[in-house]
Parts: sequence; structure tokens; C-alpha cells
Amino acid sequence: MEIGRKFAAIAVAASLGMGGALSASAQDLTGTLKKISDNGEIVIGHRESSVPLSYLDENQQPVGYTIDICSRIVDEISAELGKEISIRYVPINPKTRIPLLANGTINMECGSTTNTLTRQQQVEYLPPTFITGTKILTKKDSGINSIDDLGGKVIGLAPGTTNDRVIREEAEKRGLDVDFLVVNDHAEGMLALDTGRADAYSTDHILLFGLIETSKNPDDFAVVGDFLSYDPYAIMVPRDDSAFELVGKRALANLFRSGEINEIYGKWFDPMGIEQTPLLKASFQLATLPE
Repeated sequence: MEIGRKFAAIAVAASLGMGGALSASAQDLTGTLKKISDNGEIVIGHRESSVPLSYLDENQQPVGYTIDICSRIVDEISAELGKEISIRYVPINPKTRIPLLANGTINMECGSTTNTLTRQQQVEYLPPTFITGTKILTKKDSGINSIDDLGGKVIGLAPGTTNDRVIREEAEKRGLDVDFLVVNDHAEGMLALDTGRADAYSTDHILLFGLIETSKNPDDFAVVGDFLSYDPYAIMVPRDDSAFELVGKRALANLFRSGEINEIYGKWFDPMGIEQTPLLKASFQLATLPE
């Protein structure tokens, strides 16, 4: 049994044995924690093709690095509530993820979302779990080696992403005549590239490597160019709900402090040859708050 699950099981058992104390605590619940306690379940938004962060496996079940991290947060929520809760998964995409969290349809978003100040007007974020940035995916024989080579080319972009904004701004700043193809998600962007509808596709670099990893002909593709943005991934939670946010922060602090985050990271990124950067390691350390 994993360390996080052992901790949660012990905490849940202890809470269940506290009888009257638990009842008093339940009466004090508000916001998202009360909703989860009343329903006996947490509703998690997940991506369907953000490999290896959050995607569907061969059995059409949500899996990935962020999904594993969120399962540890669910353990912590169970311990906080003193009872087991079930998980209901709801698929999301770049256009729906923030509205569905803001209107309460989902309780937590476990995907591949960048923490930005603009988005914080509608939602809140837990500490970063991965750090990436915008790059370009293309076929090796396309002649595209950077954004400066996109003049007269077609690039696929998913609306509602930081990458969409960054590529459009950079193309305008550099005076590039680029055609933009709007796609719904990463899978559609990869399909457009593979079938020749687009000459390139852009999103966060880790997701581009994930698309290559799961493609039929991975040797045909390359991730090119410099980083065009700084994108710290973080799990989205409801805005103005400090009690729920605190449970999530505590779960992540325990995950980082115990070193279990390294096991989860290795499970999903080692096969791709992507090591933790010094910046990511420092980010984990900074979120390991004292009790």
C-alpha cells in the first residue's frame, strides 16, 4: 500500500472513532467540503488526451500524472471528512474547464492547466505540480525549426489555452503571415498535423512529447523552437473556498515532503526520458509548508 493511502486510511479510521467530535465537525462544514460530504462523492474534471498528465487509457478510464496526484488529494479529503468518498469523473476541454468549475459542476480540475492571474479572477489554484511552456510540434520534413518558419503555414491551436494567445501574439509581433486552424483539443490538433490539414500544432512542450509518444509514427515528428511562454501547471479548485483549498495544499505538502511525488513523477515521465528540472524541484520544496 502506498504511503499516501496508508496515511489517509489511518486518518479516516481515527476520525471515525471520534464519534461526537466528528458530528460537530460535520455541522461546521461549508462550501465544497459540505457539498462533497452531503453527496458522498467528489466530481473531478479530467482531460481526455493530455498525455501523460490526464488522458483516457485503453479502457477509457482517466489516468495520468495529475490524476494520480488528485487521488492523493481525495484521500486527504476523505480523512478530513472522516468517511470514504467516491469519485465521479467528468470530461473537460480548454473551453469548458473553467466554466464548469466556476459554476460548481465539478469540484476540482485534474488536467493540464496553467495558473494565470487572469484565470484567478474565476478560479483558484493549488501549488504547481509541473512546469512547462509553449513549443511547436511539426513533421521532421516540414522545414519548420522555430516560430519564424511559420510564415505561409497553417498551425493548429486550441482556443482558451495560453498557447493560443502566445502564438498569435508572437506571429503578429514578428510580422508572420500565419493561418490559424482552430481545434477542440490536443487529439484533434495531432490529427490535423498527421493528415496534412496543418503544418504544425502548438501547446505545452510536455503535451507535445505525449502526442508523439502515442502516435502511430513517432519518428516522423519533432518538437522545435525555443520556449515561448512560462506555464506552471496547477490543479484548479473553486475560488473563495479557503477550507477546501487548505485540504488540497496539505495533501500536496505531505506528498512533496514524503518524496512520494518522485515516485509518481517517475512512473509517468521516466519512460519519456523527461527528468525533473531544478525549477520544478524548487517548486516542490517551496510548497512543502510546515505543519
